[in-house]
Amino acid sequence: MLSTLLVIGGVLVGLLVLLALIVSLSARPQPPSTPEQDAPAQAAGAPPHGSSTPVARTRTPGRR
Repeated sequence: MLSTLLVIGGVLVGLLVLLALIVSLSARPQPPSTPEQDAPAQAAGAPPHGSSTPVARTRTPGRR
């Protein structure tokens, strides 16, 4: 009888510890953002930053 209660109590304590671990890991603050992450996305077809070669724009026949 006593051993059964100890096992049940141990399982309940283990579940509470596991729940506390899950909650603490899910509530972590976001890391500070870097300037690269804050930069706006580069437009499609635009030359890479610092590039001196212009992008050639061609028309595909049959498309308007």
